[in-house]
Amino acid sequence: MQQRGVTVWFTGLSGAGKTTISQGVEKELRSQGYQLEILDGDIVRQNLTKGLGFSKEDRDENIRRIGFVSHLLTRNGVIVLVSAIAPYREIREEVRHRIGDFVQVYVNAPLEVCEERDVKGLYKKARAGEIKNFTGIDDPYEAPLNPDIVCSTKDETEAESIAKVLQYLKDKGYITTA
Repeated sequence: MQQRGVTVWFTGLSGAGKTTISQGVEKELRSQGYQLEILDGDIVRQNLTKGLGFSKEDRDENIRRIGFVSHLLTRNGVIVLVSAIAPYREIREEVRHRIGDFVQVYVNAPLEVCEERDVKGLYKKARAGEIKNFTGIDDPYEAPLNPDIVCSTKDETEAESIAKVLQYLKDKGYITTA
């Protein structure tokens, strides 16, 4: 199957549903025979960007590195699903410009909903002062101004969000079925 590469970047607060939706999209695309890679922010931090902290400069460098790998894969015809908070607009736009074939998915959930879903206990630790520079608590999250797709996970089911992403990819010619 000849396919067109694209990076689908899922951005949003911790606990918004980025990984869940990207994994659902991955499952569907793999079942249809597409070549793809998934770059999850937590896994990338353990392997590719180990040693970077959570200052703005380190967060930007983290996103640049993920963007570089995404660019290489995308230009070689791979569908890349990135699940990373990427809290700052400017660096997201820099990466979008570098990659070209780029779809930004804003996984939108209110902070209070993300805190309720906090399976890792990170928000609780941030509120207690145990984690500094935590996005949404004491470090900003700059929501995208013009995302290609918005998945409102407070109001949509997982299946609805996944279907929305797949339909967009089909409409833009990246995949042939949704």
